[in-house]
Amino acid sequence: MTSFKVVVSDPKTGKATNYDLKDQLAKPLIGLRLGDTFNATVLNIQGTLKITGGSDKAGFPMRKDVLGGVKKYVLLTKGVGLQKVSKGEKKRKLIRGNTITDKIYQINTILIEELKEKEVTPVEEVAEKEVTPVEEVAEKEVN
Repeated sequence: MTSFKVVVSDPKTGKATNYDLKDQLAKPLIGLRLGDTFNATVLNIQGTLKITGGSDKAGFPMRKDVLGGVKKYVLLTKGVGLQKVSKGEKKRKLIRGNTITDKIYQINTILIEELKEKEVTPVEEVAEKEVTPVEEVAEKEVN
């Protein structure tokens, strides 16, 4: 059972929205890499999303220069997965590769192109179940 938490950031408004994708809705994202774009109709959003990052369930970040969906130790000097390092210092850190697998928990995306309603043509049929933002689900559970 594959499930992802997809964070969609809108650069125009500066706001981010969380979506939960499960099972059939999540399958089209498996195999995509950091920097790839996909149609946002999977999330019931009109437009195109670009994958900018992500992490697994334990919180290990995805890094663009590590190929595949593996988790491995890498010697880092700066960048994603490394904080507070002195000049010239190197650290060996455990990080995830750049490919989305079923081990990934969170996917960070950015809305790069909003399409008008007439332009949207979904590539795949979205399952009958409608995707709702996490905030709306939380409000329903509280009430």
